[in-house]
Amino acid sequence: MGFLTGVTRGLVRGADRMSKWTSKRGPRTFYKSRGAKGTGVHAPGRKFVMIKEMVPEFVVPDLTGFKLKPYVNYRVPAGIETPLTAKQLFLQAVAPAIEKDFKEGTFDPENLEKYGFEPTQEGKLFQLYPKNFPR
Repeated sequence: MGFLTGVTRGLVRGADRMSKWTSKRGPRTFYKSRGAKGTGVHAPGRKFVMIKEMVPEFVVPDLTGFKLKPYVNYRVPAGIETPLTAKQLFLQAVAPAIEKDFKEGTFDPENLEKYGFEPTQEGKLFQLYPKNFPR
């Protein structure tokens, strides 16, 4: 194989990888779409059988009297809210209940499950310590 043939083949293969992915480039079973799921199956004899359970059902609330419009202008300034930290979440969600119980005299440091704390991580999908740390 000559030098120019190799360079040309490399350029063509590189360009082929970078070109747009269309249904012409995929296998026979690939249908380019926008991610919509199929609503049935293809039966023998080139027939399409629609399955009722596969048809999406949209639940739309009643918006009569709703004042906002469904359009958001792209020139709207970005939000100024900062991301919620663990300390802020604790202060907003758990601290008021602990303070209330402390003032009433019913706070028990041995019974923290009442406030959402969990003593162990058994049965959790992602355990916090120490199994998921690299060794």
